[in-house]
Amino acid sequence: MSAVPDPRLANRSYGRRYGRSLKPSRRQLLDEVLPVLRVPLPDAGGIDPRALFPGRPEAVWLEVGFGAGEHLAAQAEAHPEVGFIGCEPFVNGVASLLAQIEARRLANVRVLDDDARLVIDRLPDAGIARVFVLFADPWPKARHAKRRFIRPEVLDALSRVMADGAELRFASDDMDYIRWALERLLGHPAFAWTAVRPDDWRRPPPGWCETRYEAKAKAAGRRCVYLTFRRRTRP
Repeated sequence: MSAVPDPRLANRSYGRRYGRSLKPSRRQLLDEVLPVLRVPLPDAGGIDPRALFPGRPEAVWLEVGFGAGEHLAAQAEAHPEVGFIGCEPFVNGVASLLAQIEARRLANVRVLDDDARLVIDRLPDAGIARVFVLFADPWPKARHAKRRFIRPEVLDALSRVMADGAELRFASDDMDYIRWALERLLGHPAFAWTAVRPDDWRRPPPGWCETRYEAKAKAAGRRCVYLTFRRRTRP
């Protein structure tokens, strides 16, 4: 049902893949809709991201770990001129997004139900205009920190596929992961932090769509931090 895992990928950035049993309607979406919307992963060669969508969109945005899909679906509805690639290995979350795609009649979303690095490695240089990494698993135990998505080799890959001026939006309520991400992003030569005042990281950027996990974090009294980095212009 999901894309074939690549054995070369180490230090996966996600945890479990299955949750509670799905309703028959959600299972039907996985069986019938997901194969149509799944991003193909060729054994050789790359992917033209704009060719995945009808009419070739003006730009393509990538969301890594879309959870239950509420942010991705809302962004896709608000930006019909943009094509969206969403990556999420958690099957229940994929089913939730598919239900929203059907309900909103979205034609500008494609899905990879597996590790985001599988599609990132096949994207062309400078082909992505925006990347979202929102409330990803913080892997709080020290021995698991190397699994955090924001790490040098992943930032290298993102810097290759992001266009000059493209945004990388990162958000979390885990202060240890926030410090970790900020240190690595500030230390990477391809990314520039856009913040000039505290509100630039205390408040979400324009056009924000709240995620389910974000709402839970706020309800529990946890502070959320929003980091926006821009891909520097290539020499």
